[in-house]
Amino acid sequence: MTPVVRRQEPGQPSSLILLSMTHAEFVAAYARGEIKIEVNPQGAARHLSSRLLLPFVMMPVLGIGVALALVGWIFCGFAIIALGIIAPQLIKRSAPHFVFQQALNDPAVYEEVTKSGLLRVIPVTGNG
Repeated sequence: MTPVVRRQEPGQPSSLILLSMTHAEFVAAYARGEIKIEVNPQGAARHLSSRLLLPFVMMPVLGIGVALALVGWIFCGFAIIALGIIAPQLIKRSAPHFVFQQALNDPAVYEEVTKSGLLRVIPVTGNG
């Protein structure tokens, strides 16, 4: 099956974007180096945060840290509070790579992220 190709909207880079490509075609084209993948970092962070329920995990961790600090284990409490703040930020920072790897390995994730616009597939054009 040949992928459907169209020009991007005005105001966007003038590269071509592949619209319909099956997961098997996506994996094969990526392995051959025929496509370039772009992942929206902010969208990937939101997507991963909602999938992992990061706010709901962070709140109890922060609560445990505050409780430890209040009962006298100040340094342990502050360390857990720091962990509760820093860990979700690190997860969100690595979200584009995670989303890309999941899209390569799971057809359902590939369909979800391409339809939502998180992942864009752009052909590599040879200039000469």
